[in-house]
Amino acid sequence: MNRTVTDQILENSMKRCITIGIIIIVCFICQSTVFHFLELAGVVPNLLLIVTMSFGLMRGRKEGMLVGFFSGLLVDIFFGTVLGPYAFIYMTLGYGNGFFHRMYYVEDMILPICMITVNDFIYNVIIYILFFLLRNRLLFSEYLKKIILPEMIYTVLITLFLYKILVRINLRLKKVKEAE
Repeated sequence: MNRTVTDQILENSMKRCITIGIIIIVCFICQSTVFHFLELAGVVPNLLLIVTMSFGLMRGRKEGMLVGFFSGLLVDIFFGTVLGPYAFIYMTLGYGNGFFHRMYYVEDMILPICMITVNDFIYNVIIYILFFLLRNRLLFSEYLKKIILPEMIYTVLITLFLYKILVRINLRLKKVKEAE
């Protein structure tokens, strides 16, 4: 049987969506369960932020925004008190990372490390503003020392390993797409 080109494109798009969905779910499960046993300084790395940043850099604004939205939506559903804040934060960061898509090179690790550092800082400052500052908890220096800096360091260290895995997966997805 001959398949049409649109059938192949649709099949490859579905494979990409399913693969990215599995990555998001696996990282969410690891972040919310496994890494709680591997806490350093009382924090866990933000794997969903790594995934959002990675796909924003590798695939552009649209894909970064979609990956960020679904990553944040999982966090909102399972841990949030209101549906939406985490989805919006991750989505915005994914979209912002997509602007650096043109500067992205597969073998370059400096840009992803810098991006995840900036992303994690922005993410935690927004979380501080939304969930602490608005509740009259004004000790930003304590939050910076005990939460932001340790999480940034831990997330950067995990990025060194997870990012390479995500790059390999992205390259395979691109090869499938180019084989159309």
